[in-house]
Amino acid sequence: MSEISTPERSNFYGRIHGKTMRPQQKSDLAEFLPRYELGDLPAGEIWLEIGFGGGEHLHHLAGENPQIQFIGCEVFVNGIAMLLGKLRVAPRDNLKLFTRDVRDLFAALPDGALGRAYVNYPDPWPKARHHRRRFVTPDYLAALHRVMKPGAELRMASDIPDYIRQTHEEVPGQGFKLTYESGEPYPGWTRTRYEAKAVREGRVPHYMIWERV
Repeated sequence: MSEISTPERSNFYGRIHGKTMRPQQKSDLAEFLPRYELGDLPAGEIWLEIGFGGGEHLHHLAGENPQIQFIGCEVFVNGIAMLLGKLRVAPRDNLKLFTRDVRDLFAALPDGALGRAYVNYPDPWPKARHHRRRFVTPDYLAALHRVMKPGAELRMASDIPDYIRQTHEEVPGQGFKLTYESGEPYPGWTRTRYEAKAVREGRVPHYMIWERV
């Protein structure tokens, strides 16, 4: 394994803290985050989930694919605590967490390090003046392209039509081709709390797979 040496922190936009955490969540952060925080780059096939939210999808995925090494990137402390609670009950030895801006992780990874990446229900940044903060912009996508292997998949899910529009406008120009698009989940999908909320509120989930070329 090689050591991950992260650069100076990037400017981050968005919430880092939410509601006051329960005592158990604070305990999980103190006890389990040091165990799961990314230090060395894992050996073998690596898949990354960017913005794992409450961790439902990532925890399930790591359990279903023990031969894969997973990195979950999330800065929202409440979400990190929720995933650590799941790991307290059902540990995953093939999962590590990166709790800073994903651009810091990209800067530290070697070329072609990732075999797959997931972006599920990313922050929509609905105001037009904030669209440049969305993940589907050249700053993020070019860096992601560099750290993915040729042929690696970027799997995405969103319920925001304008986010999907921007995805189609920006992602192909950064070296990805569309291989799957549907209102039906791609194989291996696990429903998240954000997807359940979208369905309750009448929004329509949309799924895409992009191949790194």
